Order: sequence, then structure tokens, then C-alpha cells
Amino acid sequence: MHPSDSEPLRPHWIASTDPRLRRRKFKDRLARWVVGAGGFATIASILAILGFITFEVLPLWVPATATEQARLQLDSGATVLTAVTDEYRDTLQVVAADGTIRFIGLGDGREQASFAFPELNGEEILALAKPDGRNVVVATPTRLLAASIGVQVSHVATGRHLEPRVMARGTWPLPEGVHRPRLIGASLPDGDSVTALIVDAEGQPWLFAMRTEESFLGEVERTETIRSLQRPGAEITAVHVDPRGTQAFIGTRGGRLERWDLNDPAAPARTDDVAAAVRVGAAITVLEPLIGNQSLVVGDAAGGVGVWFRVRAASEAQAMRRIHDLPAHTAAVTVIAASPRDRRFATAAADGSVRVHHATTERTLLRLEQEQLVGTLVFAPKADGVIAIGTRGAVTHWQVDNPHPEISLKALFGKVWYEGYNRPAYVWQSTGGTDAFEPKLSLVPLAIGTMKGTLYALLFAVPIAVLGALYTSQFSHPKVRATVKPVVEIMAALPSVVLGFLAGLWLAPMIEDIVPAFLAALFVIPGLIFVAAIGFHSVPSRLRGTLTPAAEVVLLCVLVVVGFQLSLALNQPLEWLLFDGDFRAWMQASGWRFDQRNNIVVGFAMGFAVIPLIFTISEDALSNVPRRLVSASLALGATRWQTALHVVVPTASPGIFSAIMIGFGRAVGETMIVLMATGNTPVLDWSIFTGMRTLSANIAVEIPEAPQGATLYRVLFLAALLLFLITFVANTAAEIVRLRLRKRYQEI
Repeated sequence: MHPSDSEPLRPHWIASTDPRLRRRKFKDRLARWVVGAGGFATIASILAILGFITFEVLPLWVPATATEQARLQLDSGATVLTAVTDEYRDTLQVVAADGTIRFIGLGDGREQASFAFPELNGEEILALAKPDGRNVVVATPTRLLAASIGVQVSHVATGRHLEPRVMARGTWPLPEGVHRPRLIGASLPDGDSVTALIVDAEGQPWLFAMRTEESFLGEVERTETIRSLQRPGAEITAVHVDPRGTQAFIGTRGGRLERWDLNDPAAPARTDDVAAAVRVGAAITVLEPLIGNQSLVVGDAAGGVGVWFRVRAASEAQAMRRIHDLPAHTAAVTVIAASPRDRRFATAAADGSVRVHHATTERTLLRLEQEQLVGTLVFAPKADGVIAIGTRGAVTHWQVDNPHPEISLKALFGKVWYEGYNRPAYVWQSTGGTDAFEPKLSLVPLAIGTMKGTLYALLFAVPIAVLGALYTSQFSHPKVRATVKPVVEIMAALPSVVLGFLAGLWLAPMIEDIVPAFLAALFVIPGLIFVAAIGFHSVPSRLRGTLTPAAEVVLLCVLVVVGFQLSLALNQPLEWLLFDGDFRAWMQASGWRFDQRNNIVVGFAMGFAVIPLIFTISEDALSNVPRRLVSASLALGATRWQTALHVVVPTASPGIFSAIMIGFGRAVGETMIVLMATGNTPVLDWSIFTGMRTLSANIAVEIPEAPQGATLYRVLFLAALLLFLITFVANTAAEIVRLRLRKRYQEI
């Protein structure tokens, strides 16, 4: 009897008042709201993370700004020769041509203190050199005088107190034969030592060196050296001596740059003589070293600005070379001031323009204007201010806001020529041992390392996981499948830190000793399995039928062990036959690099972590292929292998592809295995015998030491953003491919 005959339909108003129906509808709505809220929260969380990362990265691209703090006019009088300022930019310490040292407040322009240059005794100052930010050396008609200028900072109840300090550093008589010094370059290495290159009124350069050495018994020995440099060539227009007094640079009116080796003051030698001007024949006007004293900024009469340092040529000899070119001024460069913190420097030209550049990135960060011809430039000790003093006493003080001057697209993703390198390169090196160290923040080695580790891990994991899933789902006995699948899934629960620990401390040393055996195993084990498979199928079917369901699995495991032992037995013979008895020595002699913790180790360790994911998803996809397709293929006479290859695999390909891409995402984001199983060095090559550093491992290593808000801190967030974009693009492309494959094979 039909249900409608015994249970007549209830009216709509009765059904709507049924408590059970109302509870069911309420639960349905609640479930829909919870699921929707969960999905929305997931999307919102991802977008919030992306927004936070982007917010931390954006300040890297904020352009430099300069805010004018004050315009002052110094009292008319002697010409300003040089000036320095304190780290707070409260005072301007001015050395004038009349021998006075004045401390002037940058806020109100009032003179706070005035001193006579120590031991000057009214003599005329003919030339001046500033070896560093605080010391000044002047030349008079008869002597060289050195003084240290600065302020002593103390904190009192009323606030910060600055006490002016002027201290004599030494005095030395001029060598006989020097007539009225015109140019001077000097260094004050230590104590009362001095090295000075003096150019007199007749254009003759003189080397004066006073070296002080103290023996282990405390005896002090002073050595004085005076040499006239014999050099043919054009008139000298600029000189500089490095702070250690080991080398001197000379710029000429003909645009030549000379380097002199002063390690032995008794025998100075000219080691370089190159054309340094942008325009042929333009005079060199200014020479100024950057922090670290390895790079020299050269300005010329044509407005050209270039950065030079020594590089090793093909002949293994170092030579001066123009490495970086900066945008030229429209008039002669008159003054250069280097930043005491980084590779920035300021230049002033004869047209009154002032610019701030960054040497390594070859960018002009700021363009400033001064009403008068600039005679002196001062870069603040914290690199947060620039002060220009005109030839008629006008002072302009700018506050500079540029926390990340070394960042540019080229610095992050292009080849950059750094000091100490013989060619442009992609380099990641965030820290160094001295204040003069320049961070090198190229993300290219890290991105290549990420792709390299992922590639080698997938090369190991994908064949094993996919073929294992195909065997388990299509060929194995149900009992075997019931055992294998749970075991492989349990592998996914193994912590990655354990895998990294085992790979770094056990696997890496083992592989290092048996590299020839490992290379042989790549051919021996597959060959042995192939031969065994042919032999297995040669056995009569009635005998094969007596074997247990797991017999082929056991046989395969035995063959792998036998193949590995055979490869180990071949290790020594192959090492003597192919690698002259020592594989590592052969690699080094061939120009190849070998690291104990290399890509082979990472491939095994990270592949072992990825296999369970790919296997499980692939096996589910292969097992869910409709049985009617398999039965139809077998009914038409196809073998089980033909059915698996031409029917099952294409139908399950969307799921297999998804499994591989999930494994890709797992490998890209892996941290602990890469951190522990590699040398964690940002090496830029694809060799399987070298280490690497990935984006994720780099973030884990560097972020604890990165000061918040600093350049390194924000570049690490940029690395995180790059990692996010790599996985997002890969997953998006994978989903598009998966949907197309699914649409294609659903039509079968």
C-alpha cells in the first residue's frame, strides 16, 4: 500500500509548526552559518597575514626626503676650511682660515665657544686635510699641526649637555725643500705617527712619514722618512692618504688618477695610473674615501662622479677600476662628504647644487639646492643630516629621512658589484665583523636555493610516491594495501626536526664517505630490479600462484638491499678508477665544490617528508576511479598494466597532480630539514654536491637577530612575501590545470 494511503499529507501550516522540523531547519541554518563563517575567517586570516607582511615591506620603497631645519649666516670673517657636527646635530664645529675653531649652535646660530687651533701661534694655514670625522691636519709655512675636534656629551637634570673639546694631536716641522704647501693629504694612524703627502707651491709632491713602533719591552722607536715623489705628468689637483697611511691617491689636471703604495715609506711606488675623469681631459677636483677606505669617490671638473676600488684582473694583479657611475652634475664637483655609517655620500657642484648618492646602488637619493657656492659639506655622524656651508658663510641644515638607502630592485634581484669582489654577483650576506661592512641582500640565491631543494626533493619523492600509490591501488593484494597505506600515513607524523637531525648527523657523514657508491647505486639498483622483474615473469604462472600476496614486496626490498650492498662493494674500485683514489680531492682539483651537507642529503630527507602526502592523495585518487571503467577495459582484452596506464592514471590525473602540488608546497615551505641538513650557505649553483639556503630557512635564521624596523628586518618580510607569492602562483596554476584535467576526463 502506498504511504499516501495511510498518512495523508499535512497542511503547510501544520508542517511549519512541527517542533522537530523547526529544530532541523535551525540546525541547518546554524551549520551553514558556521561553515560560512569559518570559510570567511580563513580567507580573512590569509588576507590579514598578507596585509601585515605587505605593510612591513612597503617602507623599503619609500623615497628619501630632506627637511630643511635651519638657514644660518655665519659672521663675516675668515673662510671656512672644514666643519664637523656632533651626533645630535646640536653644534657645528667650524675651522676657519684664520686659525680659529668655533662651536656654533645649529638651532639659533649663536657662537657657543671659540678656540685657537692648538700650537698654531698665529701662523698662516695654507692647506688642510681631514683624515677622519674628528681629526684635522693643517699645513703652515713651517709645520704640520694636528688637532682633534669634538664635544663631550653628558646628561644632567636639565637635559643633554655638550662640552666643546679641542685637543692637540701633534706638531711636526715641514721637510726642507717644501715651499708653501698648496695641497695636503694626511693620516694619523696612532699615537704621534703621521703620514702626509704634501704638494708645494711649485707642484712638487713630498712624502713625509713619522712612524712610531713600541717593542714588547716598552721601548719606543721613531722612524722619520722624507721623500720627493718623482713623477712625470700633469699638475696635481687633488690628493688623499688613507687612514692607515699605506696608500696615497693623486688626481691630476689631465684627469688621471694615480695610486701610490706607501707600505715602505722609504721606497714609495706608483702602482696605478688610470684615466678617471668622465670627460677626457677634465681635471680631477675632489677625492674622498667611503667608509672602510676601500672605495674612492672621484669628482671632476666636468661634473662627473665615479666610485673606484681595486679588483683582481685576469693576471692576478689588483688594479684600480671605475666600478660605479653616478649621475653627473652640470658643473664641476667642488666638495664631497662621505657618510660615516654606510655607502652614501653627498656632492656639491659649482652651480650650487647638492646631491646625496648611494654608491653601490648607483642612485641619486636627494637633490638639494644652496643659494651660494658650497665650500664645505658635512654628513652627520648618524647619516640623518646634511649641512652645506657656502663660500660666503651661508649655512643650510637638512634633516635626511632615508632609513633604507641600500635597497633597490637591482640590489635585491640583480647582480651588484661589491667591494672585494672581482665581478658583479648575486650575494646574500647580512652581517659582518666591522662597522664598515656593507650588507648584501640579494634574494636571488635564496630563491634559487628554495627551488633547488624543492626540485631535488620532488625528484626523489614523486616517482616513489606515485608509483607506490599506483601499485598499492591497482596491483597489490587487499591485505598488502591494508598494511602499506596506514604505515605510509604514519610516516607523515614524523617531526621534520627529527628528519633534519638524522640527515645532518647520520646521513650526511655516511654519504660523504660513499659518494661513488651512491652514484653507482643510481644504476645498479634499478638494473637489478629490472633483471629480477624479467626473471620473475619467466617463472611459470602455476609457481607464481603459490607465492603469498606480499612476496613481490619482500623480493623488492631484498633486491634494494642487495643492490645497495653491491654498490658499496664497488665504492673503492670506482673511486680509484674514476676519481684517482680520492673523490673530494678530485672534485677540488676539477674546480668543483663539495659540501658534506649537500643537495643529495636534502633530497633524501625532504623527499622522505613529502612522500606520505603525495602517496596518500595519489592512492585515494587512483582507488576512486570508477570500477566500471576498469572492468570495461579488462573486458575488452586489455592487461592490468595497460588498464592502469591508459585508463586509471589519466582518470585520476587531477588528483595525482594535486598531490604533487601539495608536496611542492610542503617542500617549498620546509624549514627545519633544510636548516639542519644543509650548510645553510646561499650558494648560487645547481650542483647536487653543494649546500644551499632557502627563503624559509633564511627567515628562521635571521629574524631573531634582525632589529625591528631595520633594513634586514623588512627584507626578511619581503622574503616571506616572495615565498607567499611563489606558493600562491604555483597553487593557482595547479588548480587551473587540475580543473581542466577533471573537466576533460569527466567526459569519458
